[in-house]
Amino acid sequence: MNIVAQQLGSAAFREAHGVKYAYVAGAMYKAIASRELVVRMARARLLAFYGTGGLTLARIADDLDFIARALPDGASFGANLLCDPANPGAEDALVELLLAHGVRRVEAAAYTQVTPALVRYRLRGLSAGADGAVAIAHHVLAKVSRPEVAQRFLAPAPPELVRRLLDAGQVSAVQAQLAGAVPMADDICVEADSGGHTDQGVALVLLPAILRLRDGAAASRVRVGAAGGLGAPEALAAAFILGADFVLTGSVNQCSPEAGMADVVKDLLQTMEVQDTAIAPAGDMFEMGAKVRVLRKGLLFPARANQLYELYRQHRALEDIAPAVLARLESQVFKRSIAEVWAETAAWLGAAHPEALALALREPKARMAQVFKWYFVHSARLARAGSPEQRADYQVHCGPALGAFNQWVRGSALEDWRARHVERIAEALMDGAAQVLTARFAALAAQAPLPGAID
Repeated sequence: MNIVAQQLGSAAFREAHGVKYAYVAGAMYKAIASRELVVRMARARLLAFYGTGGLTLARIADDLDFIARALPDGASFGANLLCDPANPGAEDALVELLLAHGVRRVEAAAYTQVTPALVRYRLRGLSAGADGAVAIAHHVLAKVSRPEVAQRFLAPAPPELVRRLLDAGQVSAVQAQLAGAVPMADDICVEADSGGHTDQGVALVLLPAILRLRDGAAASRVRVGAAGGLGAPEALAAAFILGADFVLTGSVNQCSPEAGMADVVKDLLQTMEVQDTAIAPAGDMFEMGAKVRVLRKGLLFPARANQLYELYRQHRALEDIAPAVLARLESQVFKRSIAEVWAETAAWLGAAHPEALALALREPKARMAQVFKWYFVHSARLARAGSPEQRADYQVHCGPALGAFNQWVRGSALEDWRARHVERIAEALMDGAAQVLTARFAALAAQAPLPGAID
């Protein structure tokens, strides 16, 4: 039996998205999953999601216009939709922008609950088909790492949210009536330990658990895919054997010519091994202790970020920290005085989040958190720009999958990241997975039955 890449995963996934492989290039924040990446994938009949996280609406609108001009009508692509519990207005505004630009696919990330904005996007794409079936124009791929969150996307939109949107005139009566007939997602991506924000889940445990949830749900037609750790053909093959309808990659695409990351960072990423990542605090959810997986090789960011979190956890205010420790932070980490850091932070908060500024002025611990969070913003900015300043402080979200990919392609045409165009990465991984499965099944078929085995 000869397995080919086009057979892997769900035929329904390929048909629904008009793609040749059950494969997705996932969104990466600040347009690391760039407009060029999305266009290149779509032209190869592959699905990718543009990384909207951390961008202004004006930048997102400009990039969506670029994508629309570069692709023919009907080409498959999507955009990231991030949950923002602290600022639901930003989520509402992004949904409004996506609707205005006719974006028909979103990758819903960081959701623990279904929100009104996400429900509005989903329902605004519903209509009654000529055959009586519900037509779905707005497709949701939900990234989840917990079964209870998956359950919410397997279910229809919460009736109370539908009523609220109907009363506000944000969905039509027909759309509200149809809401109960469709689940919140067409596709659920089970995200195991991966680059960036991570619950450090184990794919071998999570994927079967959520597949069982799906199979026991009324919305059994929802497709379930896998992400996290997918950097070598054997990993993709394992995901498909477990029952994944599709696979979603992230870290491997960051080391490509199309990725919106500095060349100097790609040079670092190209040399990493599977052991060259670390867990660090997440700057955007610093106070909650959330974690991200980042590149460690040649960088001091993980150690310094963890030091800042420990100082935050152990002290009530900056003034409680030993003067010698504060001096080291200023000279070695911030490379400027804490007063300068606070002045820059306060100016930004005053313009963007005045309520957070008021809290920081009122609560010393909140002020300390904002000062420390400046380092996370600064370190990410340094990496994206490839600044020679503070190179050791680059914050680069990355999982060990890229180390596995580097090892696999060493000595081949894909060793140099400049040759790793995103569609070539996809084709190499999918073809490789098909070859792995062909070889494994042939080896199993060739084995003699064990003594006493039942024929």
